[in-house]
Amino acid sequence: MVSIDIYRNETTRHANVILPAPRVLAKSHYDVALYSLAIRNVANYSPALVELEPHELSEWEIMLRVAAIAGGQSGTAANAAALDDFALATVVQKGVARSGSLVEGRDADELIGILSAGGRRGPERILDFMLRTGAYGDGFGAEGHEDGLSLEKLEANPHGVDLGPLQPRLPDVLRTPTGKIELAPEAIVNDVADRLVPSLETRTGGGLVLVGRRDLRSNNSWMHNLEVLVKGKPRCTLQVHPDDAVRLGLEDGENARIRSRVGQLEVPVEVTDGIMPGVVSIPHGWGHSEPGANMEVASRYAGVNTNVLTDGVIDPLSGNAVLNGIPVTVEALVPAG
Repeated sequence: MVSIDIYRNETTRHANVILPAPRVLAKSHYDVALYSLAIRNVANYSPALVELEPHELSEWEIMLRVAAIAGGQSGTAANAAALDDFALATVVQKGVARSGSLVEGRDADELIGILSAGGRRGPERILDFMLRTGAYGDGFGAEGHEDGLSLEKLEANPHGVDLGPLQPRLPDVLRTPTGKIELAPEAIVNDVADRLVPSLETRTGGGLVLVGRRDLRSNNSWMHNLEVLVKGKPRCTLQVHPDDAVRLGLEDGENARIRSRVGQLEVPVEVTDGIMPGVVSIPHGWGHSEPGANMEVASRYAGVNTNVLTDGVIDPLSGNAVLNGIPVTVEALVPAG
């Protein structure tokens, strides 16, 4: 097992080798995920703010070298540059072959040469191609698109480029057989009748089910080793509705024991009407006291690992692990009063 990380944490403690990732400020960034949730069309590129040290490799180069080694090359001869060139060529060739593309029919080698001008390597070249051939791209000088996006244009506009309000795209982008948003596929409808409804009639664990949650200052487990983000009141708590707290004798701030079919945990109670009766919640990403982990700050705010309560059940319809809706029982460790 090979991990790329700056910490020896609960996951990387299992690795045979941990490769050090570069500092965050030594990495460039273009968001390819959260823009889909934005309320306005924007494009923004953030270049690296500091240079890599002589002994450091960029994260993409580390990954490509690992890929090359996994493909049979020796460690010293692993050619990340060749894989980088191959990845770019694959993307460009698909672009020029795609009907309706801004670069349809163009010479792939010519475009690769333009993208590589000035010594660009790595994901920046692929990003540049995607920007230039996207809906707002310059199409490498395509007629009518000369003022479109490119990586060079974003570099010249460090605060980003405002592309205006979002535009409707449905139903044109749908690729379903019906051409509609299929909210009730037959497989899901059948599963509701065959499995969901009967499960609601046979609630177990005293009627309680466990769900997860996230905290505003805790993105999964990434930020738990930063004192400024974990200090203050505990956030790895068992949230319980007031009615359930009274019924079970639970007091806010006191510890409770939560049990599932496969495990148990002790965790502080947080009584809140922000959760439904019959449901309890513990945030995921905590539990930093495992042997072999070495994160000094996180270990002081360890919390608990909710994976202890999950038993590896797989949802038969989606194939996903069942991590929510887990039947549990909860009891006070210190009787109320």
